[in-house]
Amino acid sequence: MPFAFADPSEATRPLHLVPQDAAQAFTGARPPAERAWLAACGFTGKLGQLCLLPGPDGAPSGAALGLGTPAARSRGRFHIAGAVADLPEGAWRLDGTPSPAGAAEAALGWLLATYRFGRYRDAEPPKARLHLPAGVDGARILAMAEAEALTRDLINTPASDLGPAELEDAFMALAAAYGATATAIRGDDLLARGFPMIHAVGRASARPPRLLEMRWGGAGPTLTLVGKGVCFDTGGLDLKPAASMGLMKKDMGGAATVMGLARMIMALGLKLRLRVLVPAVENAVSGNAMRPQDILKSRKGLTVEINNTDAEGRLILADALALADEERPDLLVSMATLTGSARVALGPDVVPFYCDDDAVAGAIAAGGAALADPVWRMPFWNPYEAMIEPGIADLDNAPSGGMAGSITAALFLRRFVTETPRYVHFDIYGWQPAAAPARPKGGVGQGARAILAALPGALGL
Repeated sequence: MPFAFADPSEATRPLHLVPQDAAQAFTGARPPAERAWLAACGFTGKLGQLCLLPGPDGAPSGAALGLGTPAARSRGRFHIAGAVADLPEGAWRLDGTPSPAGAAEAALGWLLATYRFGRYRDAEPPKARLHLPAGVDGARILAMAEAEALTRDLINTPASDLGPAELEDAFMALAAAYGATATAIRGDDLLARGFPMIHAVGRASARPPRLLEMRWGGAGPTLTLVGKGVCFDTGGLDLKPAASMGLMKKDMGGAATVMGLARMIMALGLKLRLRVLVPAVENAVSGNAMRPQDILKSRKGLTVEINNTDAEGRLILADALALADEERPDLLVSMATLTGSARVALGPDVVPFYCDDDAVAGAIAAGGAALADPVWRMPFWNPYEAMIEPGIADLDNAPSGGMAGSITAALFLRRFVTETPRYVHFDIYGWQPAAAPARPKGGVGQGARAILAALPGALGL
């Protein structure tokens, strides 16, 4: 969907940002009519409290928005965005933004608050427009918002309209929009080209599996992004119960997120060489579905015992990571809606990531904090390596015991990255379970802005 800031020539009304401890002073400094109105409305500056201010003609001349206390603000993000839907149509300017970082977050949150998924019904976005705050890079904010909209649209689309072929269409359209080259390997050609585990996971579906590849940029350091593209996950023969299958249209959230990140990189013209790999499959059930205790041979040559057909995401990622590793990129990143263990540990809002390079990990953590994209570093804990070794094969795709599920999944993936010194894995959720400022219920991007902010330091851009 299109995003835009207010035209600089438009007349604007102020949105006064009022911390709770400054509310009394703010009210006392207003003209008498506004002062009386604020008092009548009981304006206290509580976080999220919005009070429209009447003008001489009765139309709102501005508004006051409570920012609450520092403790209240620390419990969330994009607080200003929560008011966007309740503001009248027109151009608004922020009055009282506390810092340049706060202004940038406010600008991004404002745009994201206007996102609507309108594919299946009319969904009118808010009509309040923001005048870009001084010092904020509008092109960068727009790139982040438009990339997030792409990610959300893809995740929100049900599997009936977004299978592997449709994900390929979206992938090719993204490449074409920015002059990137893109290719696809489909169906049985995956076996001939050395991707047996992608084929094994997707072969049971009536919709053939495929591996999508995009390349962009002719100079600079090399960055490869790998995203899990399971367009729907039944669990395979280890069939999920209905309650667990209900959100499985989002199991391609890793693919959607790396596509959003690629869009940001290309839109901003970063000086690097980008490669994006998306294994796109549907994990379905039929007579040729992979079975528990099957042993698969991977592109890397490692053998994998299938102890749960519902642990399929790491299988398709493994073949794609092995391909990525063959070129030894300067930085390799995988993103996947991979484990329920990550959600149990950190909930839906905070994304765990794994990285052995302290400098890269620090840059990602700092980038997440700066761009309201919360992430948390987790360990590639070497003592757990034995948990992913079943004895009969090199690797076990679903270790028993139920412990450290996100860590053991990350360790499994790392086995397929042996030549690339800097590898980062994100175990994302990709879903907003309840509406929050700038994040309606539904698909959501996670980790992409943190990576974007980390790239200058990680790649020397």
